[in-house]
Amino acid sequence: MMDWSTVLISMKTASLSIFITFFLGLFAAWAIVKMKNEPIKMFLDGVFTLPLVLPPTVVGFFLLFIFGVRGPIGKFFIDFFAFKIAFSWPATVIAAIVMSFPLMYRSVRGAFEQVDYNLLDAGRTLGMSEWKIFWKVLFANSLPGIISGGILAYARGLGEFGATAMLAGNIAGQTRTLPLAVYSEVAAGNMGEAFNYVLVIVFIAFIAIFIMDYISIRKEKQWR
Repeated sequence: MMDWSTVLISMKTASLSIFITFFLGLFAAWAIVKMKNEPIKMFLDGVFTLPLVLPPTVVGFFLLFIFGVRGPIGKFFIDFFAFKIAFSWPATVIAAIVMSFPLMYRSVRGAFEQVDYNLLDAGRTLGMSEWKIFWKVLFANSLPGIISGGILAYARGLGEFGATAMLAGNIAGQTRTLPLAVYSEVAAGNMGEAFNYVLVIVFIAFIAIFIMDYISIRKEKQWR
């Protein structure tokens, strides 16, 4: 029988991670687009994109090094808050954020770079603050790309396996997400149970693709 707590943990993890990733990716992309120093811009862009190209287990190793019981952040939380980050539910959120962030960042940056920057200059001549220009001009004109990036990041966070296994472990009822449940059931020889989890993941992924296609079609119609 399928353990629905696994589905709940995955949905909670993906939902919280996309909330954080959305704003991190948004403002990171804006900072990079505005940056004039090309060497620093290229360096930061590489750092922000790195989790996208590294094996998830390698990213998980670095996260464990940072958030583990002997890591700088992990030890700080243990010493001052008596809370262990590694192998806890928050660890699944951290892993999902780190692995999904590059998709959000790259999508938003691409959307920002397609906006006609004469619109931003026009806003400045009208006396708009940079904050208002960001939200009312840049954000509004980049919205389809931003939404698509958010959907991709959500799906990536939901499907994260390697970094989650390294940092959060595979604890039933606590850190076992859908991908980890599939792995566990297959390892145990329960192919039927694994198939049920796979169906849930495929269904959610299909809904995400459908929403992205719907947004793209609406965008094309607006330009015609």
